[in-house]
Amino acid sequence: MIRHISIRNFAIISNADVDFHDGLNIITGETGAGKSIVIEAVSLALGSRADTAFVRSGENKAVIQMIAEHDGQEYIITREISASGKNICRINDEIVTLGHLSKLCRKLADIHGQYDHQSLLNPEYHIHLVDLYQKDKTIPAKERVSECFEAYSKVRKELSDLISMSGKQKRERDFMAFELQELEAASLQSGEDDSLEDEINILQNSEKIYENLGGAYHTASEDEYSILSALRKVSDMLEETSGYSRELEELSQRTNELYYEFEDICSSIRDCRDNAIFSPEELDCKIARYELISKLKSKYGMSIDELISYKDELMCRLSDIDNLDAAKAQLEKKLSSIEAELKEACRILSEIRRESARKLEEKIKNELSQLNFNDADFSIEFSDSETFTQEGTDLIEFKISTNRGEPMKPLSKIASGGEMSRIMLAFKKIIGDYDEIPTMIFDEIDSGISGIAASVVGHKLSEIAQNHQIICITHLPQIAAFGQHNYKIAKSSDDTMTYTTVTELSEDEKTHEIARLLGGTNITETTLKSARELIDASE
Repeated sequence: MIRHISIRNFAIISNADVDFHDGLNIITGETGAGKSIVIEAVSLALGSRADTAFVRSGENKAVIQMIAEHDGQEYIITREISASGKNICRINDEIVTLGHLSKLCRKLADIHGQYDHQSLLNPEYHIHLVDLYQKDKTIPAKERVSECFEAYSKVRKELSDLISMSGKQKRERDFMAFELQELEAASLQSGEDDSLEDEINILQNSEKIYENLGGAYHTASEDEYSILSALRKVSDMLEETSGYSRELEELSQRTNELYYEFEDICSSIRDCRDNAIFSPEELDCKIARYELISKLKSKYGMSIDELISYKDELMCRLSDIDNLDAAKAQLEKKLSSIEAELKEACRILSEIRRESARKLEEKIKNELSQLNFNDADFSIEFSDSETFTQEGTDLIEFKISTNRGEPMKPLSKIASGGEMSRIMLAFKKIIGDYDEIPTMIFDEIDSGISGIAASVVGHKLSEIAQNHQIICITHLPQIAAFGQHNYKIAKSSDDTMTYTTVTELSEDEKTHEIARLLGGTNITETTLKSARELIDASE
C-alpha cells in the first residue's frame, strides 16, 4: 500500500508531496500538465530504470521518496538520480541494489499503462494468466514439470553430445588403433633408453675395456709383485704385532679388511673382463632398438614414460569408443524413462489448466457482461506444442466474439483499443484477487472509450478498489466521478521555469474538476449539475 510520494526536481515537477489513501485514488489534469510524470516518478520509486533526462533542468539531482506498507511493515524507499548519471537506491535509509529494490516493489504495486493491454494480444502471455488463476494448484504442477524438463534436457544433451562425440571418435578410431599397435609393438620399458645408451657405449668400446680390465687384473692379482700379494704381506706383518698395543691391533684389523675388500674388487674386475666380449650383432641390435625409441620419442614429442602413459590412455579411449553403443543405449533408455515422467507431469498440469481455464472463462464472461459486452462470447482454447517446454506442452490462446453471430477470433483480430482496455480490466479484476499485490496503478487505460463504457469502467475500478488500493490517471469525467480521493495536477510557469503541482481535492473541488472535464474551461451551472449527477450516480 502506497501512503506517500515526495517528488523533488523530477522533470517539470520542482516540489510535490502527495498522500494516497485506501480505495480509489483518481488523478486528473489538463493534457500536458504532467499526470503521467507522477506515475513515472512512482514507477521509478518502485524500481524502474532511471534516466538522467528526468532530472529537472538546472538541478544536480532528482529525489523521489515513497512511504509504503506491506505485511504490517513500513518501508521508506528513496531514489536519487544525479545529472551526472549516478543512481542511488535506498530502503529505510540503507543503500540497496536496483535488483533488490525491484524484488521488494513487485510485492507492493503493479503499474498498467494505456499500452499494457497489448500483452493480451500475445498468446504467450495467455498461459501466464491461466496459471495465475488457481495458482495454488498450478504452481506445484508447474514445478514438477520444470523439474522433469530440466532432467529431460540434461539427459537429452548428454545423448546428443555422445552421438556427436561418437561420430567424431569413430572417425579417429583407426588412427588411435594404429598408434596403439605401434606402441604395443615397441614394448617400451621405463628407463630403457638410458640403459641402452650405456650398453651401446660399452659394446662400442669393448676391446679397449677388455685390454684395460685384463691389465688391471694382472697388476692387482696375478703379477709376481701384485697389489693383492703385497697387501697380504702387510696384513700378516701387522697381525704379528697386533698384540702389543690397541693401536697396532686396530691397524692390523683395518689392513685385513682392506685386503678382503681389494680381493673382492679383483674378482669383480676379472668377471667384467671375462664378460667384455665384443659382439657386432648385439651392438647392431641395441643400436636399432635405441633408434626406434628415439624415433618414437621424436614422433610423439614425449619422453619414454609419457609414451607408456599415452599407450595406456589410448587403450582406455579405444575401450570407451567400443563401448559407445552400450552407453548410447543406456542413455536412450534413461531418456525414455524421464520422457514418460515428463509427459505425465505435463498431462497433470494440462488437466489443472483446463479446469482452471473453464472457471476463468465463466468469470471473464461475467466480467465482460458487466463491462457492457452484452453480446460477447469468450473462450480459452488449448493446443499442443510440438516439443516439451519449461511450461509444459500447452499452447493457450484467448478468443472472443464481441458481437452476436460473429465467429470466435483471436483478440488481436477483433478487439479495438477501447475494447482491449475493458477486457484487460476484466482480467485485472479476476486475477487481482489472487496475485496478492495490494496496489494497482492505471495510467490512462481508459484510452479509446467514452460514454456508457467509461461509466462501466469507472464502476469496475471502484469494485476492484474494495480489495486493492487503486491509483488511476484519467481524462474521463465518468471515471473521475468514482474517485474516493481525487487529485488535480496543474502546470504553471514564470519567466524562466515551468512548474507542476499536485493537489488533493475537496468534495467541491472534485465537482468543479469533473465539471471542467465535462465542459472545458467554461464551467457553468449546467456542467456543475451534470458533474454532481455523475458523482451521485457513482455512489
